[in-house]
Amino acid sequence: MNTLNPNSEGHSSPRNPQHVKLFIPGPTEVRPEILDAQAQWMVGHRMPECADLIGSIKPKLSQVFFTNQTVLVTASSGTGLWEAAARNCVNKKALTCVNGAFAERFSDVVEMNGKAIEVLNVPWGQPILPEPVVERLATGEFDAVTLVHNETSTGATSPIRDIAQAIRALPNGQDIMILVDAVSGLAGARIEMDAWDLDVILASSQKAFALPPGIAFCAVSDRAMAKAKTVPARGYYFDFISLAKSMAKNQTPATPAVSLLYALDRQLDDMMAESMEARFERHLAMRDCTLEWAKGKGFEIFAAPGYESPTVTCISNNREIDIAALNKFLRARGMIISNGYGDLKGKTFRIAHMGDTQMHELETLFAAMDDFLAG
Repeated sequence: MNTLNPNSEGHSSPRNPQHVKLFIPGPTEVRPEILDAQAQWMVGHRMPECADLIGSIKPKLSQVFFTNQTVLVTASSGTGLWEAAARNCVNKKALTCVNGAFAERFSDVVEMNGKAIEVLNVPWGQPILPEPVVERLATGEFDAVTLVHNETSTGATSPIRDIAQAIRALPNGQDIMILVDAVSGLAGARIEMDAWDLDVILASSQKAFALPPGIAFCAVSDRAMAKAKTVPARGYYFDFISLAKSMAKNQTPATPAVSLLYALDRQLDDMMAESMEARFERHLAMRDCTLEWAKGKGFEIFAAPGYESPTVTCISNNREIDIAALNKFLRARGMIISNGYGDLKGKTFRIAHMGDTQMHELETLFAAMDDFLAG
């Protein structure tokens, strides 16, 4: 079993000597060892070799979700699992909590799948907090709530554990499906399926898992699986019942992304060797280093104090720097950060510190950004 090598650059391989190191919030930087894991000989998805591969993945993926309940893998992006959550877990009406671009899109997807919704809008950069959520849910008209754990567009993390605890304390709280997008948080920021009593946590490969895009994962509670059986028109590709039945046999209903499964298996080995606790600590240390750098350069942090993401920092462009020029400067040095997302373009910029990124790599990035700011 191989552990991460924090001193290994591994980014100017013969594959691409002009490689640009990614400090963007997805797709994130992928280590050569993980890229190489995809080059295994192809196997048929009904062959025992593929069943063994999925059988190797499942218990390790369960540890990442902190769950003993159902874990599913699909050949899709996390967007597909938005549809899955909506189609399988909403019968009456969903309260969709929106505090950023991806929460807004999650809300839109629920509605596009024919579900009734009511939107709880919160200013971008602020977290979703328990009080307004339970105030709306107390009416009894909802059977689901959608939440984004770690809003990639704003760098704000919401207190999902506290929200879930408040929901479960409602008279009808056990009947409400808590559906959580953890796309840019899972594997970098702490979120615990069973201990926090959540119903669906969904994520995808190209964020804190530091894998190539193309596969997505979700943990589904026994309560949500039972609910799905009562929901008509769950669709075909993302039907939890069908997916779970196949996963119980170490298979998937449709052809999986076999090469990416090899990469996932290798990455999970490395994550287990690092340990989830050490991984969380590393992400928090990188977050704190990024906040310190930004504030030290006179920038403001877009996310509300105390709710800054462990995986991506959104920095207000209060100094009115030319972000495109900054990235042109950084690309000439083999690295890149991200502009603000959507309406925040030009008004903010984002630095991802997720996945397999190491502290010394961030320090190299900050040194280059210092040179730009001093120029």
